[in-house]
Amino acid sequence: MPEYTAEFIASQIGGVLQGNPSLLVTGVSDLASAEPCHASFLGNSKYLTQARRTRAGVVVLSHRDPEDFAFTSIRVDSPSYAFAKVVDLFAPPAPVHTPGIHPSAVVAADVVLGEGVSVQPGAVIEAGARIGARSVIGANAYIGTRAVLGADCLVYPQVVVREDSRIGNHVILHCGSIIGGDGFGYDFRNGRHEKIPQIGYVQLDDYVEVGAGTTIDRGRFDRTWIGEGTKIDNLVMIAHNVRVGKHCLIVSQTGISGSTTLGNYVTLAGQVGTVGHITIADGAVVTAQSGVSKDVPAKATVAGRHAIPLRESLKLEALTRRLPELLERLRLLEEVVRAHGLTPEGPIASTAECIVKES
Repeated sequence: MPEYTAEFIASQIGGVLQGNPSLLVTGVSDLASAEPCHASFLGNSKYLTQARRTRAGVVVLSHRDPEDFAFTSIRVDSPSYAFAKVVDLFAPPAPVHTPGIHPSAVVAADVVLGEGVSVQPGAVIEAGARIGARSVIGANAYIGTRAVLGADCLVYPQVVVREDSRIGNHVILHCGSIIGGDGFGYDFRNGRHEKIPQIGYVQLDDYVEVGAGTTIDRGRFDRTWIGEGTKIDNLVMIAHNVRVGKHCLIVSQTGISGSTTLGNYVTLAGQVGTVGHITIADGAVVTAQSGVSKDVPAKATVAGRHAIPLRESLKLEALTRRLPELLERLRLLEEVVRAHGLTPEGPIASTAECIVKES
């Protein structure tokens, strides 16, 4: 088991050490369950109470956090980012993927494999596919006809990459993700839903990551396109002809309907749903469980069942919580109105005016 001094850890993350430089750290943990031999981090001020109670020997925190802690601290600009480097120090060795084709894999004769490619047990690679150097095709994964994967890709077990898909370099596809399934296209004729052929493809640019169980459908004629550096969580549905820009974040259980366009640096939080054929512009944020039915302007933050500007949504939410109180106040006001011989069913302004005059 590796062990490092607090001083060494601080040097690795460029932090400012306060406390015992010789303190030995043998592992990492969260604030609540850490032991004196562990390092932890404070990434959000709402966990300050946990930080004051933690048994961790070393805590990575921000320069802006309080200074009256008992533990040895390492102060940095971004605790979460810095602590990821600390975790790397204690992480077990990454699996070694031996280059070559496992005897149980099925690889068509004309498949082109780059240098150092690893094809693991039970994987299938169909005719005309090309796999870039050092990429890994996990156990029981399927790579369809004419699909292209770039260099240094990691395809985990049970992934499906359908025919003609185009995958860039350094792409990660987690278990059970499906790239290039048919788009959901039907035409209702003669009492039946007739299938519309989906002959496009999916393009994933460099450094895209796709979570477990996520599906990205092929375009109807052209491509469904995910831009460079975009990260997609587990259980996300992206429909045909969608365009997603660079460095977007799409969180679990989100559904993006067909032909919707996301700009660059867009964030869709958990369980967001969109209608089709809309644009969510650069830098926009859609908060959790929001429904987006119209275009969202650049850098806007929207929320709600029918996603509206965040401030408006928060006001409506606050009013909803106050409805019982407001109804009771209305009942009391109606009693006052009746006590003055007036009817609460009349115009509110006239009634209020009468009350003021008689008072």
